Amino acid sequence: MSKSFWLISAAAAALTTPAYAQDQTQPTDQASPVQQAADVDQGNDQDIIITAQGRAQVLQDVPLAVSAVNAEAMQNSGASDLRALNQLAPSLLVSSTGSEANGSARIRGIGTVGDNPGLESSVAVFIDGVYRSRTGVGLNELGEIERVEVLRGPQGTLFGRNASAGLLNIITKKPNLNEMEGYAEATYGNYDYWRLGGGLTGPIGDSGLGYRLDAVWTQRDGFLKNFTPGGGSEERINDRDRIFVRGQLLYEPTDALEIRLIGDYTHRDESCCGAVYISTRETFDPTPGAPGTNANGDFAVAPNNRIVDILTSLGGVLPSAGDPFNRLVALTPGRTFRNTTEDYGGSLQVDYDMGFGALTSITSYREYKSGGAADIDYGNVDIAFRADDGNAFRQFKTFTQELRLQGSAFDDKLDWLFGGYYANEKLHVADNTMFGSQYGAFAACRIVATVNPAAVLRNPANAGCLSPTGRAVLTGALPGTTPAFGPFTAAIIAGIDRLSQVNNMGDIRANYRQDSENFAFFTHNIFNITDQLALTLGARYTNEVKKFEGDFNNNNTICPEQQQNLSPFLVNPAVPANLRTLIGGIVTLTCQGNSSVALNGLDLSDKRKEDEWTGTAILSYKPNDDLLLYGSFSKGYKAGGFNLDRSALGTRPIQARTAALFPITPADVADLQFDAEKVDAYEVGLKYSGRGFTFNVAAFHQLFSDFQLNTFNGSVFIVQNINSCRSDLGGADTDASTSTGACAADDLRAGVRSQGIELESSFSPHPDIAVTAGYTFAKTKYRRNLVGIDGEPLDPALFLLAGDNMSNAPEHVVTTSFAYTPDLGVSGLSGLFYVDGRLTSDYNTGSDLAPEKEQDSYFIVNARAGIRGPDNRWSLEVWAQNLFDVKYQQVGFNSPFQGAGSVANVVRFGGTSNQLYSSYLAEPRTYGLTVRTRF
Repeated sequence: MSKSFWLISAAAAALTTPAYAQDQTQPTDQASPVQQAADVDQGNDQDIIITAQGRAQVLQDVPLAVSAVNAEAMQNSGASDLRALNQLAPSLLVSSTGSEANGSARIRGIGTVGDNPGLESSVAVFIDGVYRSRTGVGLNELGEIERVEVLRGPQGTLFGRNASAGLLNIITKKPNLNEMEGYAEATYGNYDYWRLGGGLTGPIGDSGLGYRLDAVWTQRDGFLKNFTPGGGSEERINDRDRIFVRGQLLYEPTDALEIRLIGDYTHRDESCCGAVYISTRETFDPTPGAPGTNANGDFAVAPNNRIVDILTSLGGVLPSAGDPFNRLVALTPGRTFRNTTEDYGGSLQVDYDMGFGALTSITSYREYKSGGAADIDYGNVDIAFRADDGNAFRQFKTFTQELRLQGSAFDDKLDWLFGGYYANEKLHVADNTMFGSQYGAFAACRIVATVNPAAVLRNPANAGCLSPTGRAVLTGALPGTTPAFGPFTAAIIAGIDRLSQVNNMGDIRANYRQDSENFAFFTHNIFNITDQLALTLGARYTNEVKKFEGDFNNNNTICPEQQQNLSPFLVNPAVPANLRTLIGGIVTLTCQGNSSVALNGLDLSDKRKEDEWTGTAILSYKPNDDLLLYGSFSKGYKAGGFNLDRSALGTRPIQARTAALFPITPADVADLQFDAEKVDAYEVGLKYSGRGFTFNVAAFHQLFSDFQLNTFNGSVFIVQNINSCRSDLGGADTDASTSTGACAADDLRAGVRSQGIELESSFSPHPDIAVTAGYTFAKTKYRRNLVGIDGEPLDPALFLLAGDNMSNAPEHVVTTSFAYTPDLGVSGLSGLFYVDGRLTSDYNTGSDLAPEKEQDSYFIVNARAGIRGPDNRWSLEVWAQNLFDVKYQQVGFNSPFQGAGSVANVVRFGGTSNQLYSSYLAEPRTYGLTVRTRF
């Protein structure tokens, strides 16, 4: 209670503090018709012009929950890509995980985990009107921008692509058609950080043609240090090495026509992303059979985790154990996180005033390719990896075309807009996930330790990880002993021996191809009923077709041999249940994630088609020039698709299939499908504008059906749609069984609810002082009685979800910023003092909500101070991000293959938990010096 009360108090204090408008006056830009600048009444110098509704409008006149962050605010905060927007928009959280390609943006607690490219983003990203198909694709350098608009809630009747949770609309600076100008900047900071940027723009003669060229080069050492004994392939991990170039041509032959051509290219060669161990303990129930007592903490913590013991016996080191923020990692020699990423493309936007209306056309083509090489066990024991051989990557090729026609009628009583959108995306994911050279010994040791934790029984150098003593004990060869598994001993020990041979096996190259074709028609109309009352109605029809193909080249020959020899025991009622569990574990570890040569002959193909109507209705009332009231309803949608991971094959329905018993067939391709995510959203709001002061309030209630959840359970990725059953399941959605917790398909309701309130204020009491403050309270939770697609039971790994907050969804977030730019004497010099902060309450960073992944509340502060020349022609600035070096994590996850079960499993079900946990840490304190000039 104390934390929540403190956070709410801090929010109230912040909102009563003088507040600076994040957004100073912005010039009307390319996202709307050419003549729009003349159509918008600027009112006063503090009005912010945005295009969130496809039209140039004053921010305070737009009946939507939208924040606008301008270039100056981004620059002061040190933002060069989307992640830094967290400091300026309280309802937004952007994070990155397993690679720079895996970015995830959340608005009001809703987002999509970015580790599976088959899932589109719940928060869409647009740059200059062009849709970036995944959030991670938008994590590049941005160059010079005009502003970023953060639209909260579902977006479907405007912009090119549907978005179920919100939208980031990035508008870059256009060429200057009137005069030549340029800029240059240089930055140096700790971690040997260098950033050089510059640009040039101006007219080309008197032709009505102008150009603009922006470029950025960035290089920085990694935040993580490789601690591998004997050295490794990389000394530093999570470094930065980027080149970004964007060129533009702008042509305005008449007042009625504007043509803008943009091309950009980004190259990244970075070692990303390493992870540290955050939990290495082993917990067990000292009173087996009585898990109910564990709610009072009746479980113990072992002095040593058996998984750690096994890793150590194989030469492993865990340098971050007990202190994850020492930022030490151990990398398997010869493995790498270094990959090349290329992102490039172009767009052509034409705006033409046809008299009766204005036509806008945006045509674009983009390509994106990111390598996937990684040491995916995140340790120096060679358990699993993706080789740096060109057979691991994800590639997008995307063509889009958008047309909008808008105008007014009936003496401006109707502001109408009609549009169409087409997108063709070709996605190719190649995967070469392999078991490492020590996987067999590690996996066999796990089984032996499960049978008997005594270290004397294990020897990783021997077949089956059995020491001579261990083999004698289990086979009953020692005097006075009997075979440990009765008549099944020989088969089980032979299975353990085979398991120890699974080394350097797995995907040589698996290919997943998804071709998507999207047609949409939309309309968005504002009916000005009176000068004060307006009704906005929008609708969108979307047709989406996705085609999938998959093929495999796997060299794991042990898996089918293991299945053939051990599967009969799994269906034999004469085999005791505990031995069937043990045998199933041997088979699972051998065939982990459907790693088998048996998949090589499969030719998988499938197709799904969706037709969906979405829409919005907004009633707004402006009793005077300073106040706007509004209420809205929106129906949002995000397309379904295919889980681009072979581990899902043969798992649906969950309660009836296991790879150990049933061979995979081409018909199992249906297991890869997941349904569209849908949302019904309600919102009421108030916007007030006074002299140099604004105050906005929005209250929201959102219900998500078939929410798309991507979870890593320590072995494979699980993609499930989340719904709730209207009927009481009696706790069957929170048990450890795969055969309970089903719900009739006609008894389903939304499984996720997000509701809360957002406050934003800004105030500029003096031309040299500007302050902002924002507060978001969002209860983004799973409902109870949860089920999966079509009412199927949830995977048991998700037993903690029902009734709890979603991951990365803090209830309370407060953001503030303060800028002071006083004149220094009469020489034309001025000073700069800037500080911003983000205060975040507790939240869980893992999508399965395991308690080991909890993140405590934290407060991040950025600061900047400097001196600027006359007319800001030059400046010298010192800066710091994460000024107080706050230690927090982005996402916690189960260390791959390294144990099983959370302390929550022990509390709920009893037994033993020895799962290790790792985390992608947030950045430490950085600081440096920046020199800028404009000419």
